[in-house]
Amino acid sequence: MDKKMMEHKLSLVSLDQSSLTSNLLSIGDDNEVTLETRDFSPAHLLFKIESFSLLSENGIDKIESSEFESNDNYKWKLIIYPNGRNTVDGANHVSAYLAVENVSNLEAGWEFNAVVSIFLFNHKLDKYAFKKGQRRFHPINPEWGFSKFIVKETLTNPSNGYLVDDACVFGAEVFVVKNKGIRECLSFLKVTDSFKRELTISKSSKLDNERYSEEFNAWDHKWKVCVYPKGIGAQKGSHVSIFLHIVGLSSRKKVKADYSIGMKYLNKVHRERNNHWFSASDSSWGWPSFIPIAHVKPSGGFLGPDPCIIEVEISIQAILRSIP
Repeated sequence: MDKKMMEHKLSLVSLDQSSLTSNLLSIGDDNEVTLETRDFSPAHLLFKIESFSLLSENGIDKIESSEFESNDNYKWKLIIYPNGRNTVDGANHVSAYLAVENVSNLEAGWEFNAVVSIFLFNHKLDKYAFKKGQRRFHPINPEWGFSKFIVKETLTNPSNGYLVDDACVFGAEVFVVKNKGIRECLSFLKVTDSFKRELTISKSSKLDNERYSEEFNAWDHKWKVCVYPKGIGAQKGSHVSIFLHIVGLSSRKKVKADYSIGMKYLNKVHRERNNHWFSASDSSWGWPSFIPIAHVKPSGGFLGPDPCIIEVEISIQAILRSIP
C-alpha cells in the first residue's frame, strides 16, 4: 500500500469515528454519555440480527434476545426497538435496553446496582462501539437503556460499517455491583414526654463494688442504673459514681438520649442531667464524681441501713439504625 492510499484509509477511519460519536445520543439523565470503542467483544451476549431491513417491512417494532446471565447469577435480556421505543424519545433512532429477567424469583424488595453496557459492532473499524451507564435496578424499574442508542439512518447506511449484508451485531455486558457499604437511617423523635422511674438499690451500706438496679423498659429499650458507692477510677474513695446503662442494644443501632439521674438523701435529691449517644460499644454513660461521699454518709441513707433511692428520667431524641 503506497503512502497516499494509507493516508486516505487513515482519514476514513478518523472520519467514521467522529461521525459515530456525533450520531449516538442517549436518554434522560444520560444525555452526556459519550461513545466509546474497544477491540474485545462483550462478555455476556452477542446478538446478531440478520435481514434487518425486513423488520420494518414486516411491522416488527421490538425484538428480544434470549436470556443471559451476568455475575451473581442475575438473568437479563437485551431488547432492541428498530424504529425507536416511542415517537417522543426514540424518533428516527434505534433504541436499546437491558431488562432484569425472572423478577418473580427474586426476593421481595430486591434491589441492586449494576454497570451496564450495550454494544454495536462496526465492521469497518473492526471495533465494538458501546455506551455504558450505572443504574439502580428494583421492582419498579427493572429495565434501563438508551432510547436514542443510534440514529437509524447511521446504522442502516452500509458505508458506516454497522450493517453488512443486511446484518448487524449487538452485544451486552452487565456487572452487578456488590453492595458492601453501610446503609443507615437516622430518625429524630419529637419529644412530648419523658419516662420517669424510681429505683431502689437495697442494702447499700454493705456495698463495696458496683451495684446494678433492676432492668426497666423505657421507649422500647431496656436500661439499668449502675452505682459505685465508693467511686470509680480517680474518684474512688471521694465520690459516689453513677452511670446509666442501655441493655442488649444491637451493634448496628445507636440511641441518643437526654436523661437525668437523681439520688435521694436527707430529704433532698441531688440530680444531674446528661445527653449521650448510646451504642453497643458505648453502652454506659454518667458521672464518676456524681456527689461527694461526705455529703451523703452522715444521712444514714445511701451509706446507711436504708435502701438507696434513685430517680431516673429519660427522653429519646434520635435513633440511628441499619436498614436492609
